[in-house]
Amino acid sequence: MNTPLPALAWPLGLAGLLPFLGGLAATWLWPSWGGHALAAYGAAILSFLGAVHWGLALAAPDVTPRARLIGGVIPSLVAWLALLLPLPVGLTILALGLLGLACVETLAASRGLLPRSYMPLRWLLTGIATVTLISSCLLYTSDAADEGLGV
Repeated sequence: MNTPLPALAWPLGLAGLLPFLGGLAATWLWPSWGGHALAAYGAAILSFLGAVHWGLALAAPDVTPRARLIGGVIPSLVAWLALLLPLPVGLTILALGLLGLACVETLAASRGLLPRSYMPLRWLLTGIATVTLISSCLLYTSDAADEGLGV
């Protein structure tokens, strides 16, 4: 697939990083609230990325629909699980989920199942989102240790 991205994809994708950056800043100021807010947004984004594959399956039902439909649900389930676990574990799972899905999408793009033009944006957004999730996890864990709360 060699379809160009719509013109709004880059600015909207970058705007979608604002809650990640805000959540990281909030974690620095209010560790528990900020960390949970960031986890909620990270879970929403991971679910959203799974929905991309449902959209592709519905748009081209003759091209691996079963794998795309099943693969499109897994990110939502991982995101939900991450929200049920202790915050540091959940933030880590969300970061790994974003990275893992980006790896799967890179493979799919190499096989022509995703537009190659999507991948530079996807990796930039994933990299920044992952750094904020892991940084928030470290801030939260450090704050909890400082206060003797455990994690």
